[in-house]
Amino acid sequence: MVEIEGEKTLLREATTEDVDVIYYWKFEEEEQASRDWNGPYIPEPQATIEEFYDSWEHHYYIYEDVPSSLVIEIEGEVVGTVGAYWVDPNTDWLETGIVIYDKNYWNGGYGSEAYQLWIDYLFEATDLHRLGMSTWSGNDRMIRVGEKVGMKEEARVREARQVDGDYFDAVKMGIMRSEWEKTKGKSAT
Repeated sequence: MVEIEGEKTLLREATTEDVDVIYYWKFEEEEQASRDWNGPYIPEPQATIEEFYDSWEHHYYIYEDVPSSLVIEIEGEVVGTVGAYWVDPNTDWLETGIVIYDKNYWNGGYGSEAYQLWIDYLFEATDLHRLGMSTWSGNDRMIRVGEKVGMKEEARVREARQVDGDYFDAVKMGIMRSEWEKTKGKSAT
């Protein structure tokens, strides 16, 4: 079982109870504050708990023995996830992301630490050449988190995302293994 401990956060594989908690945050929690930031231009289809479990199990691994997501635990509570998905497995194009559903843990450095742990894990557990992330220009916090882990802006598609009637840029960021190794004080392999 994958378990990665930071100073503020713990990343780990989800238990059945954790999947229930994530389902609550994604579909049942009344405020849904994270949706205002995490791709608010992408409709979130409703899913039954059974469909959610099936999807979780079906997409469990992105790489042999590498889970596609881990839960973020803070102070003993599951408050979010880190994840990854293939844009194109033929060219090793993997996108990553993070969401902290509980807004009580926003702006406290939890997301930056959890995302750094995730990026480190993915590079350490795989032979991937690069990792990417997609967001929108209205999500300044996610852009800063990407920069903190060493990502660079690679593309900006002007006014490609519409949120609450306003247009925002689509932003793509990424980090190469060689850049990550430099930040970790490692020599290129």
